[in-house]
Amino acid sequence: MTRMLKQSSQMLRAWLLAAALVFAADAGANQAREWRFTVFLDNKKIGYHHFSLKQLGRRQRLDSEARFKVKFLLFDAYRYEHNNVEWWRGNCLAGIQSRTDDNGETFSVQGGIARDRFTVETGLENKTLPPCVVSFAYWNPALLARPRLLNAQTGEYVEVTVTPLGPDTVTVRGEPVPAYRYRLSGEDLAIDLWYSPDNHWLALESTLEGGRKLRYRMQ
Repeated sequence: MTRMLKQSSQMLRAWLLAAALVFAADAGANQAREWRFTVFLDNKKIGYHHFSLKQLGRRQRLDSEARFKVKFLLFDAYRYEHNNVEWWRGNCLAGIQSRTDDNGETFSVQGGIARDRFTVETGLENKTLPPCVVSFAYWNPALLARPRLLNAQTGEYVEVTVTPLGPDTVTVRGEPVPAYRYRLSGEDLAIDLWYSPDNHWLALESTLEGGRKLRYRMQ
């Protein structure tokens, strides 16, 4: 049993290394990539989340925008607006600037490299993190190798556990496609991610309080 677990761990590390290499090569070959998702709460459409990645010299710039609105009868029961800009050098975050309105509660996060450390300011606190920080960058499968991820909304540095769930099938634009599924878990966190065999992010599903499902489906 110990030998089998060791072999599985080695295979996962090899896959993650290959994924990081494919991502780096793909980002260099294409000047811009996009991920555009329609967002559902259970089976009801509530908005969108779009991502755009551009290669700028030796760095990449990621712009993301999310807009959710949940209605109850004729009223807006919940509203969410999130804008985020991230700068990346390789698989390390070089800078971040985000603003979020979570149903009337506002958040602001700014961060960047300073003196070989990554500093984060939220308006409520300043913190210093290791030099190579990774956010919840679902588009980059290299995040699956990290024990902590930076929350772009709150500035929290969150401890996470990644569990490979093996081969699966996910619906993309109405068609079933083969994928690999992973579970990202932590305190108040339960997110499933699907990646294609060539390491492209395909879908997301998060279990919310009360058991409801937040689903990302590619447009």
